[in-house]
Amino acid sequence: MTAPIPRDIPDLPAIPRTHALLLSSVPASAVVTPVRRPLAAVLRLLLAGTAAAGVTLALLLGSPLRVLSHFAIQSNILLALVTLLSARRAWTARRPLPAALTGAALLYVMITGLVYHLLLTDAATPFSVTGTTTAPTGWHLVAGHLVHTVTPIAAVLDWLLLTPPGRLRLRRAATWMIYPVAYLAFSLARAQLITVGTPGRYLYPFFDVESHGYRHALANALLLGLSFYALAVLLVALDHARPNPISHRLKTGFRLGPPVG
Repeated sequence: MTAPIPRDIPDLPAIPRTHALLLSSVPASAVVTPVRRPLAAVLRLLLAGTAAAGVTLALLLGSPLRVLSHFAIQSNILLALVTLLSARRAWTARRPLPAALTGAALLYVMITGLVYHLLLTDAATPFSVTGTTTAPTGWHLVAGHLVHTVTPIAAVLDWLLLTPPGRLRLRRAATWMIYPVAYLAFSLARAQLITVGTPGRYLYPFFDVESHGYRHALANALLLGLSFYALAVLLVALDHARPNPISHRLKTGFRLGPPVG
């Protein structure tokens, strides 16, 4: 026979309440050995030197204030500074620069190359960052090709071959448009300080209010702005779709053994 079940079951002691486990984030530098990239550092140093050489040559050949007022020169200066810092970080195995900064430098120098080759090379009036009124030749031609062709191509190759993908963010595309808008305002304000009819009053023919009027110039600026934003979005999309050119096996310090049993 089994024992009868008691009618009054004593209360069990309450189970003490435990605190939820808190997830702790461990920085990658604590478990991943920093990797030096001397080849990337050297190539980026060459890219920075090329951009700096183009800017220096243009400054020596033309009026410094006028040369520095060009979007192409300003974008090359930014590219030289960013790639110089990136080269130092790659050499010393430090974290890369923020993608928002490197993406902006890449976008602006791409705009420089595309605008020059699509809009300025076929213009009726020869275009030159050094201010020459005739078709650029000699060192003037070299300076133009350095800032408009060589550095944009080299910057794109650096992005495709030496930079890990998936770092650019779509929300940055609108932020990157601040500088082109500011440059438009600077270009129009600069023209107001120069006497009407002075050669080079407007650095770019599509912003020439004197020849086309404000309506036409602002319409051109709007079309260019939309194109630049579309280019920024395309740049972000391609950054997430392209393969990783520098994938390698990282040593974390942990080794998993084969299953037992």
